[in-house]
Amino acid sequence: MVLNVIYEGDFCGFSYGFRPGRGPHDAMDALCTAIGKRQTANGKRKVNWIIDADIQNFFGAVSQSWLVRFLEHRIGDKRITRLIQKWLKAGILEDGVVTVDDKGTGQGSVISPLLGNVYLHYVLDLWADRWRQRGATGDMIIVRYADDTVLGFEQEDDARRFLIAMRARLEEFELSLHPDQTQLIEFGRFAATRRKRRGLGKPETFAFMGFTFICGKSRQGLFQLQRKTRSDRMRVKLQEIKEELRRRRHQPIPEQGRWLRQVVEGHIRYFAVPTNRRAIGQFRLHVIDLWRRALKRRSQKDKTTWTRITRISDGWIPKPRIFTLGRTRASPSLTQGRSRMREFRTYGSVRGALSNERPYREPEGYFRRPN
Repeated sequence: MVLNVIYEGDFCGFSYGFRPGRGPHDAMDALCTAIGKRQTANGKRKVNWIIDADIQNFFGAVSQSWLVRFLEHRIGDKRITRLIQKWLKAGILEDGVVTVDDKGTGQGSVISPLLGNVYLHYVLDLWADRWRQRGATGDMIIVRYADDTVLGFEQEDDARRFLIAMRARLEEFELSLHPDQTQLIEFGRFAATRRKRRGLGKPETFAFMGFTFICGKSRQGLFQLQRKTRSDRMRVKLQEIKEELRRRRHQPIPEQGRWLRQVVEGHIRYFAVPTNRRAIGQFRLHVIDLWRRALKRRSQKDKTTWTRITRISDGWIPKPRIFTLGRTRASPSLTQGRSRMREFRTYGSVRGALSNERPYREPEGYFRRPN
């Protein structure tokens, strides 16, 4: 709790994961606004290229020595750093066996998300924000949720140079980008027109926070950033429901209905975003079909028809509904790095704590803009 209060004033505004008052919908709202809007409070902002970056096995690959150094840069109390070191060395208990590693933040511990944010704050956030100011020739946006980062660029050359620099930057701190889940794609308001002019197909898509982001069109023919539930996520969820219904097969229908209502309500509350109504409706329809099949298997003489299961499900399973953009009051300007907590910054956030013996500094010329 103490560390969370200290670092909340230091973290960049485009960092959303595991922070109080912020969630996945805040990150998605800010990203959608930055990509979809023609103009913001800061003027025009163009996004023509997207880097969807995912760090491979992040929480298991964090260098504990670098993490302690980052903590010492901000925390002057040696007792705190010693306590965290003991926490990191405690190991992980699996199947009655304790394994201790010199890497990782101890997945499953309550402090692991905060330590991960601290690590990426120094390794990625501050560096990327400075690269945007000194190395980019066009507009650039950043949205990060834990180890999943989406970056938008106006210029293709900026995107390619940043991706190369990002790989090198992460390697310096013993991290690497996932080869299959990291991609550079042409995306944005003008992507479809430009690709059609070059004889290419539709713009590629990228995944973020369980959604697939698509360059689509509205009914008026204008650009519309569309979000749809990832198909693999939906398949996994439906398989879990199918297995649970098999275990609950002989329970009374009201008891099954109460459980299904909670499951579907939770799914809707997360995935009920604009342009995703069809996917939510398909999910509800699949759940009803799984329920019908589970009831029919209770007896060979069961006569649960679609008419009957539809009447039953209407009383238990909630129907699709959509929340509009901005339901989490996310500020699009947070993609530019400004934090809502800057007024609470305490001493040591810039130059380090009083007792810091190893201050964190970037090498000179690291962010030199090309001629």
